[in-house]
Amino acid sequence: MTDLCAELERTWHGEIPISKAMGIRVEEFANDRLVVRAALEPNINVHGTAFAGSLYAIAALCGWGMTWLQLKTRGIDGSIVIADGRIHYERPVQTEIVAECRFASNDHAEALSRLMADGRTRFPLECLIESNGHNAARFTGDYAVRLKR
Repeated sequence: MTDLCAELERTWHGEIPISKAMGIRVEEFANDRLVVRAALEPNINVHGTAFAGSLYAIAALCGWGMTWLQLKTRGIDGSIVIADGRIHYERPVQTEIVAECRFASNDHAEALSRLMADGRTRFPLECLIESNGHNAARFTGDYAVRLKR
């Protein structure tokens, strides 16, 4: 999985240049759980906390990364875009930004079947950002996937 995580980071930094400036990196990937991190400093606002736009982008990239990893581990070549995304900010983030996304295969079995049958689907995912052991932001997004043919 380490090679796959390194490939994801290279893809982010090469294809989505802002991700490199934000310093986003994969902390951990274990089949159904992805954790990403980004330093506070390049994502700071005038209040000394994480910029809301950075939190949104990091959470959205976490979900995109999870979708990308799920396709790669299944040997599926697909194009991914975020079709819809919303975030709820619960508290400020004053430390390193940590986002987590989970992919429950049983919850997404129908979407995976639809992808293989129709060549396209959407995966609804949730990404959480924590700060000091509390939820700081909750992102929900729909990731649209189309098979590359």
